Amino acid sequence: MISYEITAFGEPLARSDRPTPAPAGREVLLRVLAAGVCHTDIHTWEGSYDLGGDKRLRMAQRGVALPLTLGHETVGEVVAAGPDAPRGLQPGQRFLVYPWIGCGECRICRRGRENLCAAPRFLGIFRPGGYSDHIMVPDARYLVGIGDLRPEQAAPYACSGLTTYGAILKIAPEVLAEEAVVVIGAGGLGLMCVTLLRALGCPNVVVLEPDGARRGAALAAGAHVAVDANADTALDQIRRAAGEVWAVIDCVGAARTVQQGMDLLTKGGQLILVGLFGGELSLSPALLPMRAISIEGSYIGNLEELHALMALVRERKPRAIPTACRCLDEAQSALADLAAGRVVGRLLLSPSPATPAQAFQP
Repeated sequence: MISYEITAFGEPLARSDRPTPAPAGREVLLRVLAAGVCHTDIHTWEGSYDLGGDKRLRMAQRGVALPLTLGHETVGEVVAAGPDAPRGLQPGQRFLVYPWIGCGECRICRRGRENLCAAPRFLGIFRPGGYSDHIMVPDARYLVGIGDLRPEQAAPYACSGLTTYGAILKIAPEVLAEEAVVVIGAGGLGLMCVTLLRALGCPNVVVLEPDGARRGAALAAGAHVAVDANADTALDQIRRAAGEVWAVIDCVGAARTVQQGMDLLTKGGQLILVGLFGGELSLSPALLPMRAISIEGSYIGNLEELHALMALVRERKPRAIPTACRCLDEAQSALADLAAGRVVGRLLLSPSPATPAQAFQP
């Protein structure tokens, strides 16, 4: 099994060659077909999140141990299953992997909200992920069918799709059906948000994004207007395009974008944060009740929501975001290009052709 691992935070990923593991219990071994490269991978590789004011949230504080194989947006095909796995699994079946796995024992997990578990076992963050030619999934229940979607098209739904879908679900149904929604940022996360808003019937999606190529991609994804975030009149342009702004989804999560989102909201409006860029800002607590606005964080989504999302994708066929595939051995350059802002849409890693799944011998 070939994997690309973090062995020291901030250092180049290291190739690891080790025997391909055999699944035990309810485990399922997949051969990786596509693995998305996400901004969360950059934070994990760098080793911390920026909390502003020279404060950092270190990965070690979160329980991340090295070496670690990144990759939480993974599609693979079944190679082998443990003796306690469901009998219906067959070699070659293709699945999207739900990576946001909890401890399985706490009250949060028992309520079906594993993504909020205080002792998570997320694939690609706390357990080996998809920057590899194989991935071990601890239970077949975390495998979600992809229908006739291409692996590179399906993989981003495990994170960017699920994250933005979970955020959209927090918008009041009448707002989603009748009002404009402003999306801040048109990276992989923001573009996915645009496509899902349109699939869910939002009548007017307005995007705020500084990069021209990404603004063009946002329009192609279904946005009605894409405004240059660096323009002096950016917020005025947003208000002209959207009217009263009842809902903003911030897919960047920087101090400046959060402030822009709050400034845009009408009285009673809602700002939903999903981006993790970082920094800090100051606000007046008195203005929150006076303006009756809400600021809410939204953290990925649960397994039930991923099943619902993939059903939506099959039924309504939202526009696919731009994707580009690279070989697994280009994982480091893919991270670097994403960090430098050179990516429009989603980069994915795909291993070289490997031994057919049916021929695997544990």
